[in-house]
Amino acid sequence: MTDYAGARGRARWLVAAAIGTLGLAMISGCNVERRKSDAELGLNPQQAAGRRIYDQSCDRCHEPYSTRGKKGPGLKGVFQHKYLRLSGLPTNDDRVSDIIRLGRNEMPAFSQTLNQQQIDDLLAYLHTL
Repeated sequence: MTDYAGARGRARWLVAAAIGTLGLAMISGCNVERRKSDAELGLNPQQAAGRRIYDQSCDRCHEPYSTRGKKGPGLKGVFQHKYLRLSGLPTNDDRVSDIIRLGRNEMPAFSQTLNQQQIDDLLAYLHTL
């Protein structure tokens, strides 16, 4: 009889743990948004091209729709501020283009991998964030 009671107690504990884990997964899942299409974001062809470049070259270090970063700062609203958050440099196409081309601190330079048109497309997309 004792073994049965112990087994019932362990089973209840496992069920409670599973429910707790499921609840935590549901709560944390609320922060995950479905990726919107270019059309849903209202991107023009240049901005959509910039988004593809962002996905290939920037997304591994920068969150596009969050101020939280990965390795680098999050870029949500980057062009809505007068100054870049980490460097204090003015937020304008020239400064951001320089950072993309030349790199900065831990960010690598992309002048050897992105041409000027690609940088312009990327800037057009960054303005939409």
